[in-house]
Amino acid sequence: MANVQEDKDFHGRWPDRTLQPCLKDYKALLESYQNWSAARFVTADIDELVHHRATFFDQLISQLWQQFQLENEPASILAVGGYGRETLHPGSDIDLLILVGSENAEAEAKLSEKLGQFVTFLWDLHLDIGHSVRTIEDCFAQSENDITIATNLIESRYLSGAESLYNEFHQQLLNDFPWSSRDFYQAKLDEQKQRHQQYHSTSYNLEPNIKSSPGGLRDIQTVGWIAKRHFRTHSDENLVEYGYMTADEFVELRDCMNWLWRIRFALHLEAGKREDRLLFDFQPGVAVRLGYGNDGKASVETMMKDYFKVVLRVSELNQMLLQFFHQAILGTQDLQHAEHISDDFAVANKLLTARHDNVFDNHCNIIRAFVCIAEHPQIQGIHSNTIRLLRNARAQLGEPLSHDPECRDLFNQLIQHPRGCGLPFALMHHHSVLASYLSQWQQIVGQMQFDLFHAYTVDEHTFRLVRNLYRFSDEDYQDQFPLCEKLVAQMDRRYCLYLAGIFHDIAKGRGGDHSELGEMDARNFCHQHGYSEDDAELVAWLVRHHLTMSVTAQKRDIHDPEVIQDFANQVSTLERLDYLYCLTVADIRATNQSLWNNWKATLLEELYNATSYLLQQDTNKPTLDIRQRINENKASAMALLLSAGFEKAEIQALWGRFTADYFFRHTAEQISWHSQHILNLPSEQLPLILIGDENNYGTTELFIYHHEEGHLFASVAGVLDSQQLNILDAQILATRDGFVMDTFVVLQRDGKPLTEHHRIEEVKQQLLDVLHKRIPVPSTKRPLSRRMKNFSVATEVTFIPSKHHGRTTFELVTLDRPGLIAKLAAILQQQNVILLAAKITTIGEQAEDLFIVTTEQQTALSDKQKKTLKAKIIKDLEF
Repeated sequence: MANVQEDKDFHGRWPDRTLQPCLKDYKALLESYQNWSAARFVTADIDELVHHRATFFDQLISQLWQQFQLENEPASILAVGGYGRETLHPGSDIDLLILVGSENAEAEAKLSEKLGQFVTFLWDLHLDIGHSVRTIEDCFAQSENDITIATNLIESRYLSGAESLYNEFHQQLLNDFPWSSRDFYQAKLDEQKQRHQQYHSTSYNLEPNIKSSPGGLRDIQTVGWIAKRHFRTHSDENLVEYGYMTADEFVELRDCMNWLWRIRFALHLEAGKREDRLLFDFQPGVAVRLGYGNDGKASVETMMKDYFKVVLRVSELNQMLLQFFHQAILGTQDLQHAEHISDDFAVANKLLTARHDNVFDNHCNIIRAFVCIAEHPQIQGIHSNTIRLLRNARAQLGEPLSHDPECRDLFNQLIQHPRGCGLPFALMHHHSVLASYLSQWQQIVGQMQFDLFHAYTVDEHTFRLVRNLYRFSDEDYQDQFPLCEKLVAQMDRRYCLYLAGIFHDIAKGRGGDHSELGEMDARNFCHQHGYSEDDAELVAWLVRHHLTMSVTAQKRDIHDPEVIQDFANQVSTLERLDYLYCLTVADIRATNQSLWNNWKATLLEELYNATSYLLQQDTNKPTLDIRQRINENKASAMALLLSAGFEKAEIQALWGRFTADYFFRHTAEQISWHSQHILNLPSEQLPLILIGDENNYGTTELFIYHHEEGHLFASVAGVLDSQQLNILDAQILATRDGFVMDTFVVLQRDGKPLTEHHRIEEVKQQLLDVLHKRIPVPSTKRPLSRRMKNFSVATEVTFIPSKHHGRTTFELVTLDRPGLIAKLAAILQQQNVILLAAKITTIGEQAEDLFIVTTEQQTALSDKQKKTLKAKIIKDLEF
């Protein structure tokens, strides 16, 4: 690299090194360089750019070292970290190690003062300096117990100062480094595992950390660090000479690193600071800087698809190379005692290994390898030599493996094997074999969805779904999902469930309805692979309807017999219901880490139980179920109340005021809870406010019993919003004699129930104050969160036909935002519309809420009223 001052492209004016350093001049130089490097980013090779930046700061720091008269002091300055590797990005830390010798107290004080002035000047330049001042003895003493310090020493690089001091340090580094190869390797491996766990051990997070996520720059650097320690090399290229990496692998790893460098450089420019998280805020701007265009979501999704493909390659190379190091450093490379399991494969050290280098010349052996893993439970992974052979074979495939009848037979064996969708399926996903087998899978690899709902790419989500399905029958995960485990154990076509999982989202990103397109793909696959027409029909139906149960449970009133009847008509058989329930649970849990909770589990199980009962009865008489449920709830609640000391007569007198709908929509535990407190409450102490979790749903139930008054919901919604509580469900019921019994299911903003006593009392008191009109309904205004600001959702109001007289149902789709339900409640109040029930569903950035309303005269809304209400909601929520 040429001297920066002589670089023909950069024309910044360097301060005179013979004068005292001037802060203003150096700031001007830095600004000039920042502008130059940002402009060069468009056309320059990223490798040149990051090294040029390091060279620029080499010269700047060396010149300042001289200007602060440190060149003749017993001290030298070294670059460490990424700077030590001669690479810097616009927001990178400039990590420095200042070595000092042992001098008398007066000399040390003088040196300390100069160093303080030097470092302060760097800070005044607003450089992100990370520095330490140590003697050689300190360096090695502190590195003994700190792998980070030890790693920094390995990649240290001389900049300026006393060369004799640096030479002494470097010699000790070569001869007396405190970490053995074995210990250093194990420490870096443990460090990588811990880092990966922070990102849920997946490369596919939609806001990835370019540096630290699995498959990121740290994984490449880990390979380099271990190589530097063990082979005493400062170049990854030497690994080719030592036979641990092929020339093609070296080029691939270097290409991946350059790609990640480029996106990181663009990210720093876009953020205007050090930022390694590719947040939604920055993704559109980074896409533009990288030349993906300015098409919003389309540009971002194309860029991210390329990103995910790169990190997948890095992850595989990292795993393979670290395993090679493991064999070299820990001495586990002896394959002579391998257990032969076929003519082509053996098991060595619990790893599947190829018995000869031509094993994948028969490309069917690619699939056969994973069948072997399923058939031999002692296998825990794939040997690095075999991974290399597999990678080479993959690259030479001319068509999808599924075009070969023998491969299809092997794939069927795998899917139908009891362990096939466990470790073998995970390894097929990790090593891109699923993409080599199915052309449709290749299309979803790295396919992101620019929203807050899906935490993973489509292929990673699908893999996690299949893993969830497998765990329903895995002894290591028993008793987590009892109903799913029971149903899966009874299935005689479990492979159909796995196939439905594989195909449920396989058509995403193609345009059109992915459920319909996926249904066709699934049906074609089943026919191509020789499955019966019954199997094909079941798989295709599950793919087509994989969202139906989730939508019904979360966005419809599942206490409404009409809803249950409609859902039962769609499902039509108990077998389909069983398969769909398991697929739905696995799907929701695979979407993101926080989506699944006890409330969703309860909704799905209630829908399953109600539908299962109906499908076993005469579906033309669903009211039989209503009467039975009411009678069962009453009988159980009566037993609870009698055991608590209440008289049957007073209980019956109270219940005589309640409608049948109340007993149908509440459990026996809830009825008993409400009744006990109402019976014990003097009328002058209304309203009655109860807060608890009587059903153990993992949510908080708020129950209010009060004199009937207009628009109680609006007041309660305002209070709950001000208390940072989210409403999930609301039931507004009236007694026969002018009282209301409103039940709200709520969670705190972090998704946890309200359990702290002081918080419960705080909510109760504010509700009492508002309902007694001692204070006005709180109105809170909070800005959209950082992530929400990147999304827009058009507000839509859709009225849903219903056979029920006296009520109107509508669905609201809009951007989720602080205070949304409170604002909607205020709109209903202004329009003189009474809320009867609400189901609140948040899907990422999008609110999809269901409301059941009536007029003050308890009639359904007229067409004119619907039109007015719709216009008002859209107007108030859009602006």
